Amino acid sequence: NEIVDSFDDMNLSESLLRGIYAYGFEKPSAIQQRAILPCIKGYDVIAQAQSGTGKTATFAISILQQVELDLKATQALVLAPTRELAQQIQKVVMALGDYMGASCHACIG
Repeated sequence: NEIVDSFDDMNLSESLLRGIYAYGFEKPSAIQQRAILPCIKGYDVIAQAQSGTGKTATFAISILQQVELDLKATQALVLAPTRELAQQIQKVVMALGDYMGASCHACIG
């Protein structure tokens, strides 16, 4: 279990780092320190943490790091149990990916 103390030490793209810092993050939370890199490396990750600890940003950062911006096709699917959570996730992904030119849509039915 590697713990990474800084977003700068995670080998994230510059445009993603800009989005992370613009969103207001200064350093990764405990769950982000432990889960972002394993997610990026393709490991199956089960992570539990209390509300407000950065779980959404953890998987959003992991997804955005792996997106191929030249490929204009669906590359990730996030399922959420409620409309509100789906919309919240979309806002986080759009904010973190703001400098990447990535798009994100909440499909609610």
